[in-house]
Amino acid sequence: MSERTGRCLCGAVRYRIAAEPGFTRICWCRDCQHIAGNGTVNMLVPAAALDVSGATSAYTSMADSGNQITRRFCPNCGCHLFADSSGRPHYTVVRAGTLDDPSSVTPSTNIWTSSAPGWACMDTNLERVERQPAPPQNPSGAVRP
Repeated sequence: MSERTGRCLCGAVRYRIAAEPGFTRICWCRDCQHIAGNGTVNMLVPAAALDVSGATSAYTSMADSGNQITRRFCPNCGCHLFADSSGRPHYTVVRAGTLDDPSSVTPSTNIWTSSAPGWACMDTNLERVERQPAPPQNPSGAVRP
């Protein structure tokens, strides 16, 4: 297991992740497009493995998936850092672009491709899913991240 670190644009909020991401995906939902003006690269990490220093502000809304999403960002520079979903309460989404080394992760899938604009640049080697993919199942039947 490797440790990853990151921060907001101004450095007032820093974080450390002490676990490998469950997955890294590029999201083209309209909410992510409003946040970034493009798709966003998101990592799903165990919430308990995320250590945040510095205060964040939050905005909560209903996502197209039907889940309540709380997005956390730096109150000083506005940089969007994290999101928590009522559908996966033990996990946190971390915006991969805020990592100190964003090349340390590789996306595997484009999700919400049905919402992507016609000009979206999508790697043809990555899986494409039109909406929110179902959570993967492990052999015991339990839901994985």
